[in-house]
Amino acid sequence: MPSVCFYFQVHQPFRLKPYSCFHVGRDHFYFDDHANREIMQKVAFKSYLPANRAILNLINRHEGRFKVAYSVTGTAVEQMMMYCPEALDSFIELSKTGCVEFLGETYYHSLAAIYDPYEFQHQVKQHADLMKSLFNQTPTVFRNTELICSDQIMNIVSDMGYKAIIAEGADDILQWRSPDHVYEKPGGKLKLLLKNYALADDIAFRFSNQAWAHYPLTPEKFSSWLHSGIGDGETVNLFMDYETFGEHQWEATGIFQFLDALPSKVMSNSNWDFATPSEVIERYQSRGEVSFPRIVSWADLQRDLSAWQGNNMQNRALSSIFMLGNDVRARNNPSTTDLWRKLQTSDHFYYMCTKWFADGDVHAYFNPYLNPYEAFINYMNILTDFKESMLSFGGDYSGQRTA
Repeated sequence: MPSVCFYFQVHQPFRLKPYSCFHVGRDHFYFDDHANREIMQKVAFKSYLPANRAILNLINRHEGRFKVAYSVTGTAVEQMMMYCPEALDSFIELSKTGCVEFLGETYYHSLAAIYDPYEFQHQVKQHADLMKSLFNQTPTVFRNTELICSDQIMNIVSDMGYKAIIAEGADDILQWRSPDHVYEKPGGKLKLLLKNYALADDIAFRFSNQAWAHYPLTPEKFSSWLHSGIGDGETVNLFMDYETFGEHQWEATGIFQFLDALPSKVMSNSNWDFATPSEVIERYQSRGEVSFPRIVSWADLQRDLSAWQGNNMQNRALSSIFMLGNDVRARNNPSTTDLWRKLQTSDHFYYMCTKWFADGDVHAYFNPYLNPYEAFINYMNILTDFKESMLSFGGDYSGQRTA
């Protein structure tokens, strides 16, 4: 029985306020509260709340046969708590259905897996504790920031006790193989669920594109592709941003009607069902080992790290924040450590990306800067103040407002 495995990413960063060199040494509060509140409330009311209502209705209508998974970052949870608690309540309500799985990831949506494995493990543990406290679930399946994956990362995740990791089904990694099977990392122990990016992107990116040859995308059309196209596969892994529903694809496009009708069309073929990632890895055997000799992500056409490491500005900013790790941890001040970690969030470096052309619209999403150079200068001004203030305050610095 083939399964559809839906996974949705829920993430919002703490965006930085405009911070010039004249702020350094004077202003130790870095975040744009107004923008963060406005964006969280906008996304919650356009996407999270109506999408969660739709998912709950589908679970009830199909008597528990419709299932999904989420990865909700700690920074998104904190902002829901502050600016839109009803959004968080709606995720908690979903968690009680028994049909929703919450995955593990880094609390701060950071690139720590690349730069600081010790820090990476701490953030993963912090996120797992949050999922347990909020949703009464201890994650057993892991997704890294932006699906960043490599053989080394898989080894760390396996050693932490996770049963599976989800990753991008990049063509050069799969080669002749299909993403519609369960695989495992070299040496076993950790199973792999790979995104079917062609089908997932039909929903996430092409749904409202009237120039697309397959427009309009209907539930009947999409389910027919599933039923006829999987061959001997066991699982179609549809991984996407949750903002697909209502924000990337506005309500007027018909995206919610598509979501509402799709499960019944898929399950009209009695051989098909919906399953969470944990159910998929328990139900289906591995078809073999898959190695990730290069670092892969789900970002942009290249599916690599160039969205965050593609230029000297990004590399300088990333190396500067992560080289502070030992100093920050040595001071053992929770508020300073939390602030340092919020400055690691991958979005800050994504805004510095100079890749445009086909990927330009994606990089512009909720980007507060006029250009990547402004993003870099703003970030480095803040980092300068953080370093100077942290050292001068001897570890008691908390990034609070000045009087």
